[in-house]
Amino acid sequence: MKSAVETLNPTRVRLTVEVPFEELKDSLDAAYKKINQQVTVKGFRKGKIPARVIDQRFGRGAVLEEAVNDALPKFYTEAVNEAELNVLGQPEVDITELKDGETLNFTAEVDVRPTVEIPDYSGIEVEVDAVEVTDEDVEKSVEQLRERFASTSPVERAAAEGDVLTIDLEAKVDGEVLEDGVASGVSYTIGSGELLDGIDEAVTGLEAGGEATFTSQLKGGSAEGKDAEVTVKVSQVAARELPELDDEFAQLASEFDTLDELKADSRKRLENMKQYDQATQAQERVLEKLLELVEVPVPEKLLADEVQTRKHNLEHHQLGQMGLDLAKYLEIQGKSAEEFDEETREQAVKGIKTQFVLDELVNKEKLNVSQEELTEHLMRRAASSGMSPDQFAQAVVEGGQVPMLVGEVARGKALAVVVEAATVKDTNGEVVDLSDEDETEAATEVVEAAEGTDEDKSEA
Repeated sequence: MKSAVETLNPTRVRLTVEVPFEELKDSLDAAYKKINQQVTVKGFRKGKIPARVIDQRFGRGAVLEEAVNDALPKFYTEAVNEAELNVLGQPEVDITELKDGETLNFTAEVDVRPTVEIPDYSGIEVEVDAVEVTDEDVEKSVEQLRERFASTSPVERAAAEGDVLTIDLEAKVDGEVLEDGVASGVSYTIGSGELLDGIDEAVTGLEAGGEATFTSQLKGGSAEGKDAEVTVKVSQVAARELPELDDEFAQLASEFDTLDELKADSRKRLENMKQYDQATQAQERVLEKLLELVEVPVPEKLLADEVQTRKHNLEHHQLGQMGLDLAKYLEIQGKSAEEFDEETREQAVKGIKTQFVLDELVNKEKLNVSQEELTEHLMRRAASSGMSPDQFAQAVVEGGQVPMLVGEVARGKALAVVVEAATVKDTNGEVVDLSDEDETEAATEVVEAAEGTDEDKSEA
């Protein structure tokens, strides 16, 4: 077999392959054997029909077609390996010449990974938000905890902001009660912003046994988007009572003995959260700067496939779980279809560039992924997918996606290397030291977000 490579553009090549006919012998034998098992000829036992009889009865062309279909993948792979190509996707194959007993010639056009030159990235500088936890932040955190321990008790008075009501609802459209427009015993907190627009105004001032009617646009169900006449009946008004903020509350709501200890712990937790957010922000901004430094041509076919995949994941998984279609989603987002398409394309380009650049960095820095790192990553992905680690690992192995997970971790390590070499300052001008952070897993999450692989983690 002889092969040659022609570069069509930085991301696509054409392979020209010439195969001497004798190299098709194994595939021809397999073709005769396959046809033997599929047909019957009077006077011959099944599987024992001579080749000349098959040629006479069914045509030599059918045998050649079967043999070529069997042989092409093998010769294509040999040509790719011989040329040391890093191919992407499936090739477009064209048989240019097939002479029985003489030769098989074909061409294969296929996308390839572009050559990526990694520049000196040690000069990258980014600014991130400073880690600042105010007294107000701590008070808000403690207040949220206090809300969780609130109790309710029925009261005999008019309903007011913050009260918890037990209500019955009935929705009519064009005078007809909707089949899915009736609900009883619903718990609703006035001012929560839940349920329907206009309900707060309707129930405020009502006592137990009172009712009101108001008009509201339905947010879901069979008449979603239509204006409905809604009747609400209040069966109970209950006041929420918050516990006193004192040492007794600290003992009730936490493992601490005093309120001061609870507040100190809240401050520490908020600091840790903001430090993690700061590290994530640094990684995202360093990645943006790195991509700006590198020229990366993107294969059009790969880009089209990636755009389609992102749209599919959004429509059939994310939006499907929320009971929305794409049109409704765009309406909520205030975007046109054209704006959505452009935004999706930009995200896809960024995802592909991120993978190409970080994969090249993995090779350049000779980064490896340990079993411990892979296991830690698998555990996190399992948790985010709602599956047990064993279930997720089984799905990954059965789906042949272990190399994909290894690649995600490796690219996370590559980004962590760049972040470590960069200069990161906060908005106060202070240099941020990220060396104590567990950067690899956090950086892997940033890479997943850029590549879009975090959009549908339930699909192991």
